[in-house]
Amino acid sequence: MISQKAKYALRALIALARAENPGDVLLISDIAERQRIPKKFLEQILLDLKHHGVVVSRRGKLGGYLLLKKPSEITFGEVLRIIDGPIAPLPCLSRMAYRRCEDCAEEEACEVRRVFARVAAATRDVLDGTTIADCIMGEVRDEARALIA
Repeated sequence: MISQKAKYALRALIALARAENPGDVLLISDIAERQRIPKKFLEQILLDLKHHGVVVSRRGKLGGYLLLKKPSEITFGEVLRIIDGPIAPLPCLSRMAYRRCEDCAEEEACEVRRVFARVAAATRDVLDGTTIADCIMGEVRDEARALIA
């Protein structure tokens, strides 16, 4: 399960991508209000995204945030890794924070690891193959309808 912070980060990026013009700056208060995100929490999230080169801030009277990357270049996987860390159901499957499972005698023979390796690969494929642009163009919504139906 993703954290609330990651969910808010994705919603904030979608809001920034939906700005009327690509270079439009949005105020934190406007994003927070539209997306129902606590303003102070959103400030922390946007700072994390800024430090990772996803958004940029502008100071002054017309200040706020805007995307530094194109929406088509920002994947869900990238955002989740920035906010939540590694995307792996088991520590022995993590690419970023690999750690051998203490209770596992031999990784190669571990049946549990084999199943979750497939889950991790499928999850990464979806998250790394889905962009903010996909969301604002409705592609994700259409795919989700087909899966739920």
